[in-house]
Amino acid sequence: MRRGLKISLVTVTGAALLLSASACGGKKADTGGGGDDGKKTLKIGLAFDIGGRGDQSFNDSAAAGLDRAKKDLSVQTEEISAKPDEPDADKESRLRLLANKGYNPVIGVGFAYTTSIIKVAKEFPKTKFLVVDADQCKVEGANVSGACFSEEQGSYLVGAAAALKSKSGTIGFIGGVNVPLIVKFYAGYQAGAKKAKPDIKVLPPKYLTQPPNFNGFKDTGLGNEAAKGQLDQKADVIYHAAGGAGIGVIKTVGAAGKWAIGVDSDQYNQPAVAGVKEQILTSMIKHVDLAVYEFVESVAKNTFQAGTKQYDLKNDGVGYSPSGGHVDDIRAKLDELKAGIVSGTIQVPTKA
Repeated sequence: MRRGLKISLVTVTGAALLLSASACGGKKADTGGGGDDGKKTLKIGLAFDIGGRGDQSFNDSAAAGLDRAKKDLSVQTEEISAKPDEPDADKESRLRLLANKGYNPVIGVGFAYTTSIIKVAKEFPKTKFLVVDADQCKVEGANVSGACFSEEQGSYLVGAAAALKSKSGTIGFIGGVNVPLIVKFYAGYQAGAKKAKPDIKVLPPKYLTQPPNFNGFKDTGLGNEAAKGQLDQKADVIYHAAGGAGIGVIKTVGAAGKWAIGVDSDQYNQPAVAGVKEQILTSMIKHVDLAVYEFVESVAKNTFQAGTKQYDLKNDGVGYSPSGGHVDDIRAKLDELKAGIVSGTIQVPTKA
């Protein structure tokens, strides 16, 4: 953690205080103060993934859950964003900073926090931790919870939508970084497309960067260039799972008059793509907001349980957006496929 980092602290009343976090160590702060109504105020520390609040995708979904907690519960929060290509030591320092200042619970947004949270949680046994997108859906520790998502199930449905809406017979996929998590998106997308239209051509997946370079979740220019490449291969529907870099995908695909499919949040309603919103066919919704809120609520109500929780089609943890009405004519088919997945008659792959 760099010394002198400026961090914004937001209270439930909406007042903003500017703090200077001058060190990552030090004496632990009290775990919570009293609110105006005499109730204990929960202090929530949240460490974002690359791109932070405002990425209009994955991080913003987490932020929405935090904002809901601020509205519904007696809480105050502190947020810190990650830096591209940072080492695990920086993530650990960020988590220790929040825990040392008395934030409890502490949330790490993104699978890259998994190892760091498991390590730091051992140092703060009284602090509850959540890792969103727990790597391989595994966590350790009596004070650690992991939120996992069946991205392949939601991707299966938007893959079916892509195939059914394609006029060229060719569709594409752009992933931010070539990691197992993003491969799940492609695996489900390809399977859903083939189920809906067996003769559909699904282009090989394009991953913007390879680990340890995670800039593929942020660089819109990379998304733009990748989209041009798939458009040149006659794809007329392109699905992205690239976080903030996906904004470049959507803009380029939309400007070409083809269909884009968003991810994580309902991207039809996001300002960054307002000019091409009518070219957003649908979005694969991943309710990170629900996972964050339910975790905070469990800590507030003393119902916290360690271990992982799966968010899937059965509990509406993933799904697709009907915004814009562009999939209205095929919703019956999509809902039929959803029912098959929920009942278990359709098994969705997690590897391509």
